[in-house]
Amino acid sequence: MKNKIWILLLLILFGACSGEKSTQQSNTSEKPVKPYPSFNADSAYAFVQKQVDFGPRVPGTAAHENTKKWLISQFENWGWSVQTQDFQAKTYDGLNWDLTNIIASFKPEAEKRILLAAHWDTRRIADKDTNRIDEPIDGANDGGSGVGVLLEIARVIQAQGLKPDVGIDIILFDGEDDGEPETSRARNNSQIWWCLGSQYWSKNKHQANYTAYYGILVDLVGAKGARFFKEGYSRQYASGILKKVWDNAAKIGHSAFFVNRNAPEILDDHVFVNEDAGIPMIDIIEFSPDYGFGLYHHTHQDNMELIDARSLQAVGETVLFTVYQE
Repeated sequence: MKNKIWILLLLILFGACSGEKSTQQSNTSEKPVKPYPSFNADSAYAFVQKQVDFGPRVPGTAAHENTKKWLISQFENWGWSVQTQDFQAKTYDGLNWDLTNIIASFKPEAEKRILLAAHWDTRRIADKDTNRIDEPIDGANDGGSGVGVLLEIARVIQAQGLKPDVGIDIILFDGEDDGEPETSRARNNSQIWWCLGSQYWSKNKHQANYTAYYGILVDLVGAKGARFFKEGYSRQYASGILKKVWDNAAKIGHSAFFVNRNAPEILDDHVFVNEDAGIPMIDIIEFSPDYGFGLYHHTHQDNMELIDARSLQAVGETVLFTVYQE
């Protein structure tokens, strides 16, 4: 009887050892994770706050001009190569706006490049609100959060000794958020009035024959309780990149934010980067397949009370991790 017990114990032990060995073998077959620096969500939050402190960044205003100067100086202070792309664009109501895309580059000599983007302007009306509809919004999340995340990524790369193996271009698009009001009954369909900066850049790149391995757009990424779904155009044009980023989010513990569900198509800057610039780009954006945009969208609720460092952390760390794995 004792012999049988010993034999049973040996079989259990052998089975446990075999299972552990199998697990180790499967782990070694995966691509090893490259080290990456820490993303500071408090710093990203401060960058969002700074933009809001300037006031609504509506083209043609002092707040817009002062924010532009500050953004350029931040990148330059961190040693990034900065270009500006000044252009004029007509708005849906016949205004001629002077706009500026801001392009900051790390390792401009590197052949393999990753494109990161956000928009830095804010909406001049609160057309989804019930009060102060004709006044501009703070745009803490819609504009400010994406810029804050990318500024922190640029700062971290400069501050840390550990550098990514690829070149990085950060483009802050202007004139993204000035489409026709939600309440418009008669619409001018002669052109698309949203995403003016990305429309211009995608057809007039800052560098002849510029291309990137892929792109990541971050928009509406800082709200409390934000969840990010697999947006439709991202699935259509860059499904492999979308899977890579969502898988990376899960690897570093952010799967609660990056939900493995599909969402409808959203007209955003990435559409023109995909279609006109020919660069596969995904959009990390808070847009639910169940209820669409959050209740704050294009209202005065889009202020600093909405911003949560945990959402900034999830997105910023995921994007930073992804870049460092290239």
